[in-house]
Amino acid sequence: MPFSIVTWNINSVRLRMPIVERLLNEYAPDVLCLQETKCPDEQFPTAAFRKLGYQHVAFNGQKGYHGVATIARRPIEIVEKRQFCGIVDSRHLATRLDVGGHSLLLHNFYVPAGGDEPDPEINPKFRHKLDFVEEMRAVKADVADFSASVLVGDLNIAPLENDVWSHKQLLNVVSHTPIETEGFEAMRNACRWVDLMRMRVPPEEKLYTWWSYRARDWEASNRGRRLDHVWSSENIKGDLLDIEILRAARGWDRPSDHVPVIARFAWE
Repeated sequence: MPFSIVTWNINSVRLRMPIVERLLNEYAPDVLCLQETKCPDEQFPTAAFRKLGYQHVAFNGQKGYHGVATIARRPIEIVEKRQFCGIVDSRHLATRLDVGGHSLLLHNFYVPAGGDEPDPEINPKFRHKLDFVEEMRAVKADVADFSASVLVGDLNIAPLENDVWSHKQLLNVVSHTPIETEGFEAMRNACRWVDLMRMRVPPEEKLYTWWSYRARDWEASNRGRRLDHVWSSENIKGDLLDIEILRAARGWDRPSDHVPVIARFAWE
């Protein structure tokens, strides 16, 4: 079986544990990276994951907000929990694991959403988001102490025209404004991250990972955005076998508004 990593904004891990269990039972990824766990560390459902065969659990959580967790079948070690913009939020977790002959550094991110008003002068949440992305320039794909790196998570920006249902209509909507998308892509390129999802799915094709709760019928309207991402260092992009977006999970019982994204690599 190929080695697989799943990234998923779960929108409360304890509330949605039944569909997390469904994902693990049906797809059996080697590593699961969750965002927006909304759970302090002492209340994280570690026992439930271990019962499902995932003995190695790392988390960076806080009560009611944000939070990231990385759960694995094989040993992982925590490398860092980075803070951004001088704000003590649980939005990042870096872990290390040995796989495919690599010492792999795995970053799990939850970037701020940015609020509703796309003006950093009047919306401090949007200012925070822009500053957060700029500070991500310190997270390089090529790290001397590791032989490869992967970055996944809910990055809350849909950078390309076909990452949203309507480029024209969303140009002034937070997550797809030019100031966000241009800064985002500039950061990714400067840090030498490869966008694995768009390496597999051409930029000319629509690609979504999120559908709003506000839609009466999300599937019929299909007004999605690609807010979740999988990046890697250049040296392992050739090891990627495929990317699968589990669109059907948006229709599972009590779903998140995001769906899981699976990256499979030619590793044992």
